[in-house]
Amino acid sequence: MTPPFPDIETASASQLVKALAARQVSALELCDATIARIEDRDRDINAVVVRDFDRAREQARAADAALDRGERRPLLGLPMTVKEAFNVAGLPTTWGFEFARALPVTEDAVAVARLKAAGAVIVGKTNLALALGDYESNNPTYGRTLHPLDATRTPGGSSGGSAAALAAGMVSLELGSDVGGSIRVPAHFCGVYGHKPSHGLLPTRGHDFPGYQAASDVLSVIGPMARSAADLELALIVLAGPDADEATAYRLQLPPARRTTPQGLRVLALTEHPSARTGADMKRVVEDVAARLAKAGAHVADTSTLLPDLADLQSDYAKLLVTLATRGAPHAAPSISAHEWLRLLDRRMQWRKRFHLLFESFDVVVAPPFGTAAFAHIDAPDWEHTTLTIDGEPSMYRDQLAWSGLATVAGLPSTVAPAGKTAQGLPLGVQIIGPALQDRTTIAVARWLEENAG
Repeated sequence: MTPPFPDIETASASQLVKALAARQVSALELCDATIARIEDRDRDINAVVVRDFDRAREQARAADAALDRGERRPLLGLPMTVKEAFNVAGLPTTWGFEFARALPVTEDAVAVARLKAAGAVIVGKTNLALALGDYESNNPTYGRTLHPLDATRTPGGSSGGSAAALAAGMVSLELGSDVGGSIRVPAHFCGVYGHKPSHGLLPTRGHDFPGYQAASDVLSVIGPMARSAADLELALIVLAGPDADEATAYRLQLPPARRTTPQGLRVLALTEHPSARTGADMKRVVEDVAARLAKAGAHVADTSTLLPDLADLQSDYAKLLVTLATRGAPHAAPSISAHEWLRLLDRRMQWRKRFHLLFESFDVVVAPPFGTAAFAHIDAPDWEHTTLTIDGEPSMYRDQLAWSGLATVAGLPSTVAPAGKTAQGLPLGVQIIGPALQDRTTIAVARWLEENAG
């Protein structure tokens, strides 16, 4: 590699793409350097659990040929990984289940195909929670992923391998998914950036339970994770837009950010949720971010009569989430009637309207992604009985879903950005929630926080 080449351990995806286009490094050199880092670092972390190094080198050679011809694409030659839950032709998609190892995968997920079309080099797939249903990334097929800064703690779930690979400097860009905070919580725990897009903005086809192609649901999304806020938008532009059938008639044009600096930005900062305990460290970080934004010209409030009833919202979210998580598994939870399901969809529409009114007076809501920093590993958490200790008090494990539901029920965009650390040096992030389809607004706030971190 010839200088000035950015350090791949810390460089953003955008920096690496520029270095590739300037021919400061070849795609094959960058691919080999990434593989070397995975082989070195991942022995102690277990994040990249499906490795596709030979085909990645072939993709890198093809990218070099394209770059030499003068081609330029958004991710041309960039090595990256994707969450194991996404189909990549020729690789297993198990969601952590042993039975799924034998199921053939013959077609890329739509998102993976778009990444490849943009020039990305897929070097492997990252670990996750079993059935994508936990804040631990642990399963019988691949084992447990450890936090890069403290092996006794979880990196989060279900996209925990994704966040760990980013935080450990193995890759600069990742693809995750989120229905209960699965992008946001790992990003927060590991000190990286994650974006839960507006619902329906990115097609989810090819992110299906093994052997079962499901219709898109009303909560689940897929989205990018990265080491910089700018890279979230870079990947979002590549990934967003209607799937094949809808693309026959529709094209996407995301609106620009409402504001790119805090000057005049209208912020509602939340540190309390009636359904979830929140630790003092987490409250402090949200307050610090609110103070920074206010100092730079934002109008910050800590309460509003326009805010929907969060306890009622959480109740509906829990019912929606349990129903979706147990589809196809009739013994996992009691079935609800079709009329009850339709009532929940009606309630979801009402929550969307309430948030629309809120965002006529505010541009973003800043809130915790979770009540604590990364917690110590828990073997086989029981959602009915397991507790976390927060500031010395027991709190139900499942209650922390409330901070995720704040954005998920109404399908709102939410960007998590690193914002501080605990006294023990563990990362703390904030969740920046915005109006539906105003994804660039939440990413812009995260980008300002990154660029003005001090």
